[in-house]
This record gives sequence, structure tokens and C-alpha cells, in this order.
Amino acid sequence: MDGSASPPPLRVPPPAPGRPDYPGPVPRPSTSALLLALAVTGAATACSTSAPATLDPTDAATASVSAQPSPTESLLPEQEVTGSAVGALADGFPTDLVPLPAGAEVLVSSARPVEGTDLLEISLNLRTAQDAAGLLEAVRAPLLAAGFAEAAPPAPEAGLAAQTTFSRGDGSELLVVGVLDRDEVRTLTLGGRVRPATA
Repeated sequence: MDGSASPPPLRVPPPAPGRPDYPGPVPRPSTSALLLALAVTGAATACSTSAPATLDPTDAATASVSAQPSPTESLLPEQEVTGSAVGALADGFPTDLVPLPAGAEVLVSSARPVEGTDLLEISLNLRTAQDAAGLLEAVRAPLLAAGFAEAAPPAPEAGLAAQTTFSRGDGSELLVVGVLDRDEVRTLTLGGRVRPATA
């Protein structure tokens, strides 16, 4: 022996009366509780630190290289046919259903086939000095003659001088028309889907 005093033995308290399994198993926290704790800890750490975030130089270099286009990648979008025209009626526009009102100036128009159907998706924006009622009538007459039914709202939306809707058949053919009246000039916007006449 080296003469140093040995520590007293550790005394374990006896189980409490009536509770032989004390202190018993300690329940483990659920996964959701752990995730919540991690989230709270991470948020607290982010709020308490004052050191700015740093980016590893190798990471920045990798990001810079990956952002470069590949040799076969085009920097310009491919030219594709859109079916639209500026200042004129687009090719294939159904003028038998929607003829251009007299004296109207076409701003932009479009006519595109709807894939998988025999429908045509059309749009028309035009400007004219004709009054709103007369302009709407010029659009209404040929559509009603072609079997479309009109359903106008009780009142046009705010900012519009006139507004109405035309539909035909099972409702797959539908056109919405709105007329804006500003500075003595009326601008008509028409859009929807129609089934063009076949030869």
C-alpha cells in the first residue's frame, strides 16, 4: 500500500417503499420531438451567432463551372411558330365567325390548333373609333348567325364599357369579349376556342 486513503464506498439508496422499479426506465423522445428540438436549436444558433456565413472556395468554383452552358447547349431559344400576328389577322383566323369590324385596326391576333381536338384557340385585340354598342353588335351578329348563344353578365366588370360571352354546342366552343372605352377610342379583346368551318 502507498499510504493514501482509499475513497469511501459509493452508497446506492435503496428502492423507495412500494416502488421496486424506481427510478425505472427513462422514456426515449419520439422522432418528431427530436426533429423539433434540432430545428429549435438550429434556429437559436443561427440567431445567436454574429459570424458571417462563408463559402468554401472549392464550392464557389464548382458552382461557377456548373453554371456554364455545355458546348451543345444553345444560348438562344429555338424559333418556333406561335400562330400570332401583330397588326394583322393571323393565318387561319376564322373570319367567317369573327370578321374584322369596319374601320377597326388590328393590334395583335392569334390562331392556334388545340392539340388532340378539332378546335382552334383564337385571340383578337383591335382598336376603333366605333362606339362600344356598335362594336359589340358587329361581333355579335355573325356569331349568333353561326349558332352561338350569348350570355352577358348583369353588368360589365369594372373598367369595361361592355362585356359578353358566346358559346355553342356542348360548351367546348366559347368566346369571351370585352370592350374598353378610353379617350374616345374603343379597344376590343376577344379570346376563346371555336370549331372552324370545314370545307
